[in-house]
Amino acid sequence: MATSLELKPLFFSLIITLLFIILHSQIALAFSFDFEDPEVYVLDNPPLSFTSRSRYFPSIIRKGTHCNPDSNNNICNGVSANNGTSLLYCCKTHCRNILGDRNNCGKCGSKCKFGQLCCNGSCTYVGDNENHCGKCHKKCPNGVKCEGGMCGYA
Repeated sequence: MATSLELKPLFFSLIITLLFIILHSQIALAFSFDFEDPEVYVLDNPPLSFTSRSRYFPSIIRKGTHCNPDSNNNICNGVSANNGTSLLYCCKTHCRNILGDRNNCGKCGSKCKFGQLCCNGSCTYVGDNENHCGKCHKKCPNGVKCEGGMCGYA
């Protein structure tokens, strides 16, 4: 029968192994879900009245900025940003990119289903799509199939 002194190193190594597995899986998950949603939106065509010091008319809008959908001075009401890759609308009370937000895809409140990403404002399955393989705009080479979100996985 093992003594408590013999079990301590075994228990310690088991704990270390479990911690390594948990941390490694969280790091892997963090890198596997790259949605490329920027933290800051740079407006494509800020109106002439926009200045860098203006509180109400910025030329840069942070992701999730508070807005008022009922206001005429809404800072994100159909505003194009990031060279046309983002289109900002005030959904509920926050600025959202309806071209890439899975919870507001194409319009406010339109949610994508499991396994879909919002690519250019439409919900798209990325698991077997050669033009959006694993993420939006990732094209597989000609003749290579997209399987499981990876080009040429077999």
